[in-house]
Amino acid sequence: QVQLVESGGGSVQAGGSLTLSCAADEPTTSSTKYCMGWFRQAPGKEREGVAMIYTGGGFTHYATASVKDRFIISQDNAKNAMRLRMTSLKSDDTAMYYCAAFSPLRGTGVLQCAEMGKYQYWGSGTQVTVSS
Repeated sequence: QVQLVESGGGSVQAGGSLTLSCAADEPTTSSTKYCMGWFRQAPGKEREGVAMIYTGGGFTHYATASVKDRFIISQDNAKNAMRLRMTSLKSDDTAMYYCAAFSPLRGTGVLQCAEMGKYQYWGSGTQVTVSS
């Protein structure tokens, strides 16, 4: 079982910025690579993918067209940690944001990092509220 530690949510006015962080709580000696992603769920709506990254490098994906020019996902200095820099926030971005991860089997490729159904480990979520 991998514990995911999220931070960085909050309230901001439209046009503002926030950075979300997520780290896998595991020994620093671990060599496991993960698909890690951010997903969000607004009240009354289904959970949707936002952005995903492979901690072994070489893959990032933005699952929601509306965030492509405003959000940047990146790997943190720690091996299995990531950040989501969100800029030009809109009221439509208001949601609970969840960090998730899974470790793809060796040789199965990283394109699966874009598939929400593959994600095995989930954080408890961090709220992002954008006021207009």
